[in-house]
Amino acid sequence: MLKRIVQLFFLVIGGALGIFLIPKVIDVLNVGSIPWLEESYIRAIIGAIVLFITTFWLVDYIVHLIKYVEEAMVKAPVTDVLFGSLGLIFGLIVAYLILLPIKSITIQVISTVLQIFVTILLGYLGFQVGFKKRNELVALFSLPQRGGKKKNSHEEAEEEMPPANFKLLDTSVIIDGRIADICQTGFFEGTILIPQFVLEELQHIADSSDTLKRNRGRRGLDILNKIQKELAIKVEIYEGDFEDIQEVDSKLVKLAKVMNGAVVTNDFNLNKVCELQGVKVLNINDLANAIKPVVLPGEELSVYVVKDGKEHNQGVAYLDDGTMIVVEDGREYIGSQLEVLVTSVLQTSAGRMIFAKRKQLEKAL
Repeated sequence: MLKRIVQLFFLVIGGALGIFLIPKVIDVLNVGSIPWLEESYIRAIIGAIVLFITTFWLVDYIVHLIKYVEEAMVKAPVTDVLFGSLGLIFGLIVAYLILLPIKSITIQVISTVLQIFVTILLGYLGFQVGFKKRNELVALFSLPQRGGKKKNSHEEAEEEMPPANFKLLDTSVIIDGRIADICQTGFFEGTILIPQFVLEELQHIADSSDTLKRNRGRRGLDILNKIQKELAIKVEIYEGDFEDIQEVDSKLVKLAKVMNGAVVTNDFNLNKVCELQGVKVLNINDLANAIKPVVLPGEELSVYVVKDGKEHNQGVAYLDDGTMIVVEDGREYIGSQLEVLVTSVLQTSAGRMIFAKRKQLEKAL
């Protein structure tokens, strides 16, 4: 159907050109009067046939180009299309205002060329500005309006709340996998937002030639499928991109600022960058450390000694949450259950470490 429309367009253009150009061609060739060419419909038929024959090879290329543009427009987010179109319209309006004095140029060729050039240039610039600044424009339009009639406290509280409580996942927290369990518990509120550029990085990892990376990437994709299909939390895919930014983490921070959302990560460096940029960040490692059971000096624990420690005659055990317990004089009890007393607790950047002594030894002392 589209091909037929393009062919019909060429036929119409050829007919119009035939009506107006054939008489001029006859005058230039100086072949005299040709009676049967004086009829407009005959000239239109000749022009349509000539243009159709000379451009039949071009029809397929134009059809492919139209389909490519159509697919690109359909896949593009609605905000990209909207603000790109608004920018194009604004650029054409500015071009029209600039062209008013240009039309007064007496030299017709220069005037026509300048009009075409200025129209294309400003239309292109307007579209690019509207497209690339779409995120800033969305944020600008979503700012709360001030002034107007006075509102009660309930209405003001509703307006102060963001329109959507977005949680943006980065690649590391998706691959980690614990995010699915956290979502299942219901601790996360709002909408899980997964940017398209994060998905592309995850897919790139899953396609890696390195076996470890490939397995990590596939695990991340499985985690996303679980969150989207099995859990009750709302999940959205953000298809926009920041073409002027190369790093995925930088894009994520920029998107979080635009969307007024929070970045969910377990990456220490990204955590620091978000804090410096003033972006809210939720680190699941901090959450894991916060919910570990509190152990105080003097408490009694029953632990299973699994290996020897770094120092002489030390044994090492672990709590259920992975907290390491260093047992003094516990090396000889490797592979057995042991009652111990906590002597001190050390909080490090890697987590919590507990030092203990054998209960029998403490009682003897």
